[in-house]
Amino acid sequence: MSVVPLTSIVSDAFEKRYGVPAINVVNDLTLEAVLAAAVEKSSPLIVQTSVKTVKSIGYDEFYALWRSMTAGIEVPVTLHLDHCPDREVITQCLRHGWNSVLFDASRLPVAENMRQTVEVVAEAREYGAGVEGEIESITGVEDGVGTDRAADQESLDVALEFLDTTGVDVFAPAIGNAHGSYKQAPVLDTERVTALVEARPLPIALHGGSGLSDEQFHDLISRGCAKVNISTALKETFMKSSLAFLEEAARREKWDPPSLFRSVRGDVFDLAASLMTLFGSAGRAR
Repeated sequence: MSVVPLTSIVSDAFEKRYGVPAINVVNDLTLEAVLAAAVEKSSPLIVQTSVKTVKSIGYDEFYALWRSMTAGIEVPVTLHLDHCPDREVITQCLRHGWNSVLFDASRLPVAENMRQTVEVVAEAREYGAGVEGEIESITGVEDGVGTDRAADQESLDVALEFLDTTGVDVFAPAIGNAHGSYKQAPVLDTERVTALVEARPLPIALHGGSGLSDEQFHDLISRGCAKVNISTALKETFMKSSLAFLEEAARREKWDPPSLFRSVRGDVFDLAASLMTLFGSAGRAR
């Protein structure tokens, strides 16, 4: 199956009403761990990179890791650029081989957002790549992109005009979700997902997935959220696992980097595998 377009993964999930984890990785260890979990669970997987991660590792370097680790992989996987307001970064990722991009022009007026998104979709199509779009900023700052100000929702008519005009493959609406860690249980506008999907049967991306309840995940996936973004949970798992191991190493005065990597990798693997089971994507790649 190997590397496939984003649309082939989300279209099946949308049709059959399961969710595919879209997990933001931060380095080679986390990339290998989530790919291994996908193979173990026979699950499709969307691997995401933030602009910060791409710039810190490098386009060539990260894509070389991706090609090496996905060579001969037995499940469908795809590489996606998450929230990116920078057109030059989008161009570079498409040229290097990313399978899809999220052009985040949510800070722009809707008309300008649509105009530029049309251009990004046209550019992506030249590379056989997909595009995720949004018209409202998801509350919260993630890897330097976004704002803590609560997003204002556009009307359903405006959202539908955006979809019809731009031809994006996936849409990310604001429904009360937020990036980062929730300080209290979010109140989600689930009916907005239903209204969008009933009007235009297009896969929906659920952002701010880290911290939602199992019931919220199941409800939103059943309404058409085929792409479920997970970033904060992975970063917290990676950092907290590293911290716990290093605190124990300091207590024992035993310093063994390969053991650190193995321990953290195991925790990231377990997180990814549990999400695949929760979202219903496990076993879908058999």
